Amino acid sequence: MSGGAARRYVAAALGRARARGPPPLWEPPPARHLRALGTGGAAALPLLLPPRRHLSSRNRPEGKVLETVGVFEAPKQHGKYETGQLFLHSVFGYRGIVLFPWQARLYDRDVASPVTEKNENVAGHGSKEVKGKTHTYYQVLIDARDCPHISQRSQTEAVTFLANHDDSRALYAIPGLDYVSHEDILPYSSTDQVPIQHELFERFLMYDQTKVPPFVARDTLCAWQEKNHPWLELSDVHRETTENIRVTVIPFYMGMREAQNSHVYWWRYCIRLENLDSEVVQLRERHWRIFSLSGTLETVRGRGVVGREPVLSKEQPAFQYSSHVSLQASSGHMWGTFRFERPDGSHFDVRIPPFSLESNKDEKTPPSGLHW
Repeated sequence: MSGGAARRYVAAALGRARARGPPPLWEPPPARHLRALGTGGAAALPLLLPPRRHLSSRNRPEGKVLETVGVFEAPKQHGKYETGQLFLHSVFGYRGIVLFPWQARLYDRDVASPVTEKNENVAGHGSKEVKGKTHTYYQVLIDARDCPHISQRSQTEAVTFLANHDDSRALYAIPGLDYVSHEDILPYSSTDQVPIQHELFERFLMYDQTKVPPFVARDTLCAWQEKNHPWLELSDVHRETTENIRVTVIPFYMGMREAQNSHVYWWRYCIRLENLDSEVVQLRERHWRIFSLSGTLETVRGRGVVGREPVLSKEQPAFQYSSHVSLQASSGHMWGTFRFERPDGSHFDVRIPPFSLESNKDEKTPPSGLHW
């Protein structure tokens, strides 16, 4: 396919709405084309993105410009992507690069096992037990040029940690980090030696043309991963679908702090909401129940999430955010519902899959910040 034909192909694809996919910053060809085209040669398809502007598939500005950023590769059906793999996020559309993989236990309540497995199940409140299945997730860097385009759909400062000082409520965020599921990745390659703009890119990775992919981990990245894994580590993922709205929750233990002669345990949790249907819906309320091992049960109700009431549509099907919870006990449990509104004004509740809040038994001294 010639460069001009590829540009016409992708430009035409920008006008097509998809039932599930990334926001209309870009539109990949069908997966079968990706597999057929492979990773190089005359048949390779240039990967094109609008450089700076957020485009709407229904109302595109005149004179839009597409720039070539790389060449699509065939998505991996088996195995995992290596450190340095460039990719497009299949849901949010940003450019990113893989730092390292995590092996997580995925508890998918939509495919619950009929057989109860000890030590691998999470018991829901008034619902079925679910067997955990190993699934690969990735720690990635987000291209800073794409952050403004996804800020209304996904927090770009969602990875937070506790600083190691007396203020037990101090939270610090690292911009442009994300956790990405294996199926979210659309891999591509680039001849650019600095293809991702992020303040940590050249601290963590270096170009080596003899490697595939040609970006390899510096010692700095390995040391950073080892030092900070207590609050970076992804271990459990929980998923459930109600009324075609899929909720995915990933909890992270952040650490313990002493406050007023007591211990306070902190967790971060990341939530993704995905509309698997074509009907437009809007998140209106959240309803949480938080149980602590100390015996307390807290109920939290409020409008929207993180100050927003996101609309999930066919063109913008997903929203992702992070929040925090603290307990005066080393473990607990959370569950609840999100209330959505349909265009006709009717409401329905979407279940949030129950998930455990567990402190790390081998907890070491919490991280003191970013040191190189």
